[in-house]
Amino acid sequence: MKAIRIHAYGDASQMQLEEVLVPACGANDVLVRVVAAGINPIDWKMRSGAMAQMIPKTFPFTLGSDAAGVVTAVGGAVTAFSPGDEVFFYAEFARGGTYADYVAVDAAQVARKPRTVSFSTAVALPMPGLAAWTAVIDTAQVTRGMRVLIHGGAGALGSVAVQLAKAQGAHVTATAGTADVAVVKSLGADEVIDYRTQQFEQIASNMDVVIDTLGGPTQEASWSTLRAGGLLVATTQPPSPDRATAAGARAAFVFSTPRGGVLAQLAALMEKGQLRVLVGQEFALADAAQAHRLGESGKSRGKMILRVS
Repeated sequence: MKAIRIHAYGDASQMQLEEVLVPACGANDVLVRVVAAGINPIDWKMRSGAMAQMIPKTFPFTLGSDAAGVVTAVGGAVTAFSPGDEVFFYAEFARGGTYADYVAVDAAQVARKPRTVSFSTAVALPMPGLAAWTAVIDTAQVTRGMRVLIHGGAGALGSVAVQLAKAQGAHVTATAGTADVAVVKSLGADEVIDYRTQQFEQIASNMDVVIDTLGGPTQEASWSTLRAGGLLVATTQPPSPDRATAAGARAAFVFSTPRGGVLAQLAALMEKGQLRVLVGQEFALADAAQAHRLGESGKSRGKMILRVS
């Protein structure tokens, strides 16, 4: 089978399309023929070596962590899936990557693909959707009437977070660039702040929760928007506990973890038309390096997708 692998850390030129063996399907695994693979910022961070200490890998390795496709085989202990099932998933980094024709993945990390959407649309959900669920539902425990500020409302993670927070009954303020204000409003945000023309910290105030998907100066400016005892949930840069204390607030850092059960709940929302994803540019598997360059430039919109088969 074909796979995009790297043999050393570096820029996108390290990515090579190679012939490799189809992975073995363990007792608790399903073997999936990948139709579409998601491209996430962590992919180029892993390729560059920025995640080497946190997520050690042995060279060569295949990039990618979420995919949508068709089950071709199941392990002896698997009863929830059968060959022919259309599925999607976010897999643990310790296993083989998803920039490949086939992936073996723990069945507990897999959910059935929403029947109402394509493979390319479905694969835009797993990693950012699970991170958004962890931030909004598990950590912030957003409920009706809460005031929530979400940064990057047009991003893959932020756009799902906006919809989840609204579904919980929150009053949602989101930040977005000029070109994306209308899109974020269409997702249900009560107020959208154009960060290109406005300073959000001068507009947003008394927030119960801030979901920070950006880090850096955005995170620093967010502390002043929280009410006393409010919560900043970061998904990119761990917030400083000392800074939180100084602001009279609380802080948490979250990330995606593979959870098939939660992904199934997100899939159900998507099937009902209650959750949509913003799909960006699609690339052929052989053009994965081009996709990484676009992502690293900061000029991509929505979640980029690899068409594998």
